[in-house]
Amino acid sequence: MEIKTKVNRTLFGASLTFMELLFHSIVRSARKSSGNATLGLGIEMLQSLIMLAVFFALFTVLGMRSAAIRGDFVIFLLTGIFLFLVHNKAVKSAMSAVSPLGGITLHRPISSLLNLLASVLSGLYLQVLAFAIILLVIHLMRGGLEFYKPAGLIFPFFMAWASGIAIGLMFGVLTPFAPKFIPMLAILYRRANMIASGKMLPANYMSATMITWFDWNPLFHTIDQARGAAFVNYFPRYTNMEYPVYLSLTLVMIAMMIEFWLRKNMSESWGKRSKL
Repeated sequence: MEIKTKVNRTLFGASLTFMELLFHSIVRSARKSSGNATLGLGIEMLQSLIMLAVFFALFTVLGMRSAAIRGDFVIFLLTGIFLFLVHNKAVKSAMSAVSPLGGITLHRPISSLLNLLASVLSGLYLQVLAFAIILLVIHLMRGGLEFYKPAGLIFPFFMAWASGIAIGLMFGVLTPFAPKFIPMLAILYRRANMIASGKMLPANYMSATMITWFDWNPLFHTIDQARGAAFVNYFPRYTNMEYPVYLSLTLVMIAMMIEFWLRKNMSESWGKRSKL
């Protein structure tokens, strides 16, 4: 008996199938880390609130509030912490989605794309929802939050996420070449962002020497530009949005070329070497 398999022969049909697979993959990815989407949302909110409380206490106890932008101190903290979290988690999600000997390196391109999108979009969904709830609670408790240009915060937030994906992709596709060193380097990068992101000190308040230690980081540019949109009296002079865009596009293109080479040349022996 001949068994017929349904094949989508049109672009529209294939797109619908892909979107359906993507939806189920996102749901699965959102539940995978905590076993429950609601619990995952709670964890995201708790992490954000803990970091907000820690930095609020740090700035207050050490008398560092004078280093913040003149205006609402809570908004200063939120613009730094939210973009920092969404960038670092995008790095981690993208890297895990293209882990060696799995996902992007051994399957067809459509499977690779599905795996990557499910991982990064599920994380973004939980984070955006958590941030929205935190902002709503703070707004109700404090009687309001005033952003200078709320719409201007969207692009820096998106680029903080997109640049995290690009950097995570590079870490992921390079891992097969140095399976022990590259993950350590990725952890070091995420830890370094605690300072190198510039979330504790605005770029305009830095000396020229200090800026050279920070302006390599796309997250530094996105956070500073977000603060330019959040505060009426802050005009970013040393950062721009072109650098994160061009860097992200360049890293994605390089990562895809390396991934294409790996799919053609990688063998099971790579996996055996990575376990040694």
